[in-house]
Amino acid sequence: MTCRLLELCIDANDPARLADFWAGLLDRETDADGVVLPPGEEPEFAIRFLPATVRSTGPNQIHLHLTSATPDEQQSTVDRALRLGARHLDVGQRPEEAHVVLADPEGNELCVIEAGNAFLADTAFLGELACDGTREVGLFWSEALDWPLVWDHDGETAIQSPRGGAKIAWGGPPLRPRSGRNVMHLHVSPTTPDDLDAEVARLLSLGATRLDTGHVDGCGVPLADPDGNEFCVQDLREGTRRLRR
Repeated sequence: MTCRLLELCIDANDPARLADFWAGLLDRETDADGVVLPPGEEPEFAIRFLPATVRSTGPNQIHLHLTSATPDEQQSTVDRALRLGARHLDVGQRPEEAHVVLADPEGNELCVIEAGNAFLADTAFLGELACDGTREVGLFWSEALDWPLVWDHDGETAIQSPRGGAKIAWGGPPLRPRSGRNVMHLHVSPTTPDDLDAEVARLLSLGATRLDTGHVDGCGVPLADPDGNEFCVQDLREGTRRLRR
């Protein structure tokens, strides 16, 4: 038994505005609920924006990395992001670093990675979910999604579906302090119907913990990974129905 990555959820003060930004930047369509739809089948995933009036402070636990085939393509992505409402962001990057750090209209960090980046060479335009996290949480998600480790060095880990797609990477210690719940969290679902309870039990055995329903709104079973990051397990049929609407 395993689970699939269904969607990345992002808390937003203006969900419709943020959905328009990310749909335009990623060149994806949205559904009637403003969900930015995946461009293809699994392991591609949707991006959902949830209304939130209170956001945690400080850098997000997850930020997105976008890839570039050429320097001109990198600049074109940066220009498009700025036209859509992004802004440049100084996070202490060094002058010699070739990636460009931006913030979306609500301040969520994203990076436009330079052409020739070897680590993301086998990914698509949305190349990576770059996360703050320990090696333990990387191993947890490798088992949870049945995605092999593609990097495991000095506390840093990364996983990727055997079918390709975006990587999920964790930078290792030290972890940044948290304030409130994460702005971004994952929704997963069992790969077969009627296995919700069994899949929750499996994830608990791997090191997840239960959360009360107040931690994450509008999802199935709220859990936390070994680093305390919220995620939700949804019934497969409900998740599939929502993505096909």
